[in-house]
Amino acid sequence: MNKTILTDESCDTLRILLFDIETTPNLSYTWCGKWEQNVIEFKEEGYILSFAWKFLGDKKVKSCCINDFKRNGRKRVVQKLWELFDQADVIIAHNGNQFDIKWANRAFIFYQMTPPSPYKQIDTLKEAKGKFKFNSNSLNDLGKYLKLGCKIETGGFELWKLCMAGDQKAFRKMTKYNKQDVVLLEKVYLKLRPFMTNHPKINVFDRRACPNCGSPHIIKKGIAVTGDNVYQKWLCKECGKWSTGNYSKFVSKDNRIK
Repeated sequence: MNKTILTDESCDTLRILLFDIETTPNLSYTWCGKWEQNVIEFKEEGYILSFAWKFLGDKKVKSCCINDFKRNGRKRVVQKLWELFDQADVIIAHNGNQFDIKWANRAFIFYQMTPPSPYKQIDTLKEAKGKFKFNSNSLNDLGKYLKLGCKIETGGFELWKLCMAGDQKAFRKMTKYNKQDVVLLEKVYLKLRPFMTNHPKINVFDRRACPNCGSPHIIKKGIAVTGDNVYQKWLCKECGKWSTGNYSKFVSKDNRIK
């Protein structure tokens, strides 16, 4: 499947997927006590219960869970997730590098699927840890601290157990919880984005646009000097990101700033 390019009034841009998954725990037999476990045998390995997603720029968050299908729900959820990965140029998740994307890859290979087409990853948890000294880097705490909102209360693990038992009411609550996570993820991502230094360049189709968000509303703001080169500095009026021009001017030794 070829990746689809979105078009807006300003310029073409990359497809940026925000997503969040919910999984079940492993079920196993153990000999030992409650805390120190010696697993004898897995009764059932964990699987993806549901996920929610939206492409940046879309108005609505969508969801998919195993209860949406009458047959082969677990596999069909994974197939849908693979299709979305295959369409995306950039994929964003909170703790995605260590959890969501690895879980997705585990499910893909289990169902004999090939890798989706290549994409860039953005992990908002990694960005929060790397650029700031927040007291907590959880999605919920970041949302509260930055005054962006918070996650929905689930009532604890009981909701997961009810979903695993096929309870339709529980699935509706899980879907609502899952979608709110993506709503909050998008807000946190947009808030952190101007501080990101390794963000994939969004302006690949229009070098006159902001490389961070793709907005055409950028203004010249001084120059940057690196060695023998001078670069134009730009400030995006939409997202607040600073960038430098993709051209440079040679500065002779006689004209260097001292």
